[in-house]
Amino acid sequence: MFTLEEAREYFSQDRYATEVTGAVIEEVGEGYARVSCKLTSCHLNARGFVMGGVMFTLADFAFAVASNSGDREVVSMQNQISYLAPPRGGHLYATANCIKSGRSTCLYEVVVTDDTGRMAAFTTVSGFVVGERA
Repeated sequence: MFTLEEAREYFSQDRYATEVTGAVIEEVGEGYARVSCKLTSCHLNARGFVMGGVMFTLADFAFAVASNSGDREVVSMQNQISYLAPPRGGHLYATANCIKSGRSTCLYEVVVTDDTGRMAAFTTVSGFVVGERA
């Protein structure tokens, strides 16, 4: 299982999430991860709201960290996101939790909130186990 420092090092190669979106791994545990990003004007759409793709990216990144924090390598197979409310505040957080981990597939839920505690999106992610970590 990854420590927080090991997870940050490993996932620094996920450059879209970390460099473009600005995602930071806050916590990691078995079947669990919490990531965040500081919102800037580049995260906003033409109407001035946080772009849905930012929330999706953050949720997908939280899933990746949580599902790959152990001894298995997992890829996303299917995602379903529901946008619930426009985020407020200056930060977004995505918290991923394992619902079911089987031999070849897994299911996670990811909740995206802002720093006011408002739930902005809810995601379910099915993953496929591609192998064991070397």
